[in-house]
Amino acid sequence: MRSALRKASKDIDRLRRAWSGLAIEVFRLNGDLVEGGDALVRDLGLTSARWQVLGAVALSPVPLPVAHIARNMGLARQSVQRVVDDMRADGFVQLEPNPHHRRAPLVAMTSRGATAYEQAMARKDLWADVLTEGLSPEAIEAAGTLLRTLQQRIGASHGHIATIAATLKESQE
Repeated sequence: MRSALRKASKDIDRLRRAWSGLAIEVFRLNGDLVEGGDALVRDLGLTSARWQVLGAVALSPVPLPVAHIARNMGLARQSVQRVVDDMRADGFVQLEPNPHHRRAPLVAMTSRGATAYEQAMARKDLWADVLTEGLSPEAIEAAGTLLRTLQQRIGASHGHIATIAATLKESQE
């Protein structure tokens, strides 16, 4: 019985270390991805953030208000609003009347935005070719599945975070 408990404890410790290591690698990957994306599209007048918002607009079958774009992207409405305002000033997007909500206009891509987005995506494909050389599609797909699963679990755990923090605080007092 003790052997099984010791093994379970080692497995839990290993899972915790693996989770921490993965989280650190994801943070590093995010930083490198943003930096590389910025360099890839800088001369198009884009940043990674602008490119991401243009992608959300391009992938939607209908124009959406900023709040819906932000929700779809998992970002704060205010940060998406700032990016949309900047892109509007630079002619990448335009705001259209929203028949459902007078104060929440719809974000639509302009021809300049569509051209920049198409060029960015073509560059992304060439970059992907370099980054994935020697890797199998199955490995990339498995990594994507793992990240989506963890993202869903993180989202579902938000209600537990306050409880965990309170429990630990009480035990330390």
